[in-house]
Amino acid sequence: MKHEVVEKNIGLLAFFMVIAVSIGGLTQIVPLFFQDVTNKPVEGMKPRTALEVEGRDVYIANGCVGCHSQMIRPFRAETERYGHYSVAGESVWDHPFLWGSKRTGPDLARVGGRYSDDWHRAHLYNPRNVVPESKMPAYPFLVEKKLDGKETAKKLEVLRTLGTPYTDEDIAGAQAAVKGKTEMDALVAYLQGLGTIIKSKR
Repeated sequence: MKHEVVEKNIGLLAFFMVIAVSIGGLTQIVPLFFQDVTNKPVEGMKPRTALEVEGRDVYIANGCVGCHSQMIRPFRAETERYGHYSVAGESVWDHPFLWGSKRTGPDLARVGGRYSDDWHRAHLYNPRNVVPESKMPAYPFLVEKKLDGKETAKKLEVLRTLGTPYTDEDIAGAQAAVKGKTEMDALVAYLQGLGTIIKSKR
């Protein structure tokens, strides 16, 4: 049979696999670059504040993305628990994306405004104080680490280069906006901003 010739010849099989994957990729992925829904921000979305940008970096530096996703899938079980499913327009200014691939802890895509700042501070300081069964590590050192803001303006400039609409005023005031704040302040500000653009009942 003809298919046996391909199956027994590894080089030929690999060649046809590359062709098949390339065609599939072109037909599935390339059209997304030309759809406004995937590369335009959600209506009313504003760029993160300087403090939220610093908080996002604290989130990345402490490995939070290893245990928390920020991508609610369009399944009933997920939307009932977390809220409206995630849409591409919410992430167009995220570099890198922090969708995650594991949920040791809950999804955080819609955590903004769900709890108070004080709850987040207590939870980050020692998670077991507010959720006794939590497996999350404690981050008490975030209270002690102060931000100097020396790199914040540069971060905003880079994000503007990548398409985030920061103004010259945003960049000029970035250092002053974060100087003297703690990493805890920044992380709480970042968490409180997650998913607030799309509101829905849980």
